[in-house]
Amino acid sequence: MNRRLFLASLAATAASSSFAQQSAASWPTKPIRFIVPYAAGGPTDVAARILAETISQQLPRQVLIENITGAGTTVGTARAASAKDGHNFLIATVAHAVNAVLYTNLPFDPVQDFRSVALLGTVPQIVLVKKDFPATSLADLIAVARAKPGALTYGSAGIGSAQHLAAELLASLAKINMVHVPYRGSGPAVTDLMGGQIDLVIDSAATGLSHIRGGALRALAVTTKERLSALPDLPTAAETLPGYEAYTWNAILAPAGTAPEIVAAMNGMTNTALSNPALVKRFEELGIAISKGTTPEATDAFIAAEMAKWQPVLRSAGIAPAAP
Repeated sequence: MNRRLFLASLAATAASSSFAQQSAASWPTKPIRFIVPYAAGGPTDVAARILAETISQQLPRQVLIENITGAGTTVGTARAASAKDGHNFLIATVAHAVNAVLYTNLPFDPVQDFRSVALLGTVPQIVLVKKDFPATSLADLIAVARAKPGALTYGSAGIGSAQHLAAELLASLAKINMVHVPYRGSGPAVTDLMGGQIDLVIDSAATGLSHIRGGALRALAVTTKERLSALPDLPTAAETLPGYEAYTWNAILAPAGTAPEIVAAMNGMTNTALSNPALVKRFEELGIAISKGTTPEATDAFIAAEMAKWQPVLRSAGIAPAAP
């Protein structure tokens, strides 16, 4: 009996492997869909659309974008986790690394329900204030915040977003207290910043640069260790707060159970796209540092390191987990 069960198991495994190979060989059989858990027009959406456009050039079918917002990023992420047809992928950000700390009873497991495909790149953030804000440097901003604890408001793309994490790290290192105003995306937050409804947003360079160049907003600092080549005179936050570093990132994740051959195929197409001169130029204009030759394994390690960095920041900020 044990021998028959063993042989049956081998046959089933072989059949499954054969099916996966056949599936990957004919893949894609319908349009590929990138699920973006943010509103259209934000930095993640912009990067995803550029990538989708470039990958589409390698395929007879167009890569589509589906923006699914709500409950931070958890609604769109849950949708991606359940879309197990080999044609749906999640465009994840740093929010994916902290969802387990922010929410109870998540409808997905950020680690077990996904397979890494590729890391697209990291994106510097810029500390932005409204143009008439009474501060011209990060040190000035900290002084204003210390003089009026709890008076300053900052916007973000939602709880656990890159903007939220960067601001919490700033508040922790500078020992200041600011009020968080979460939005359904960074676009609406920046719109309210320009309108004077809030005081501060730490936004991605991908979307912040245009507002700075147009004079709508004032930049106080960049959040990465190195200054931006696009704004060489803009100091780093670390020049005022030693040890400060924050950035967002974009990665492609597949639902768990996606055939390894499909993951490999998508990884290959992504790496080809990331070496496309037109995409490289557009990403550089957005301040995105491209991850060249990215692998699923390296992406796994990167996301694990981000979880180890940011989850303690939120815990120390005393943010209580909520239902998504």
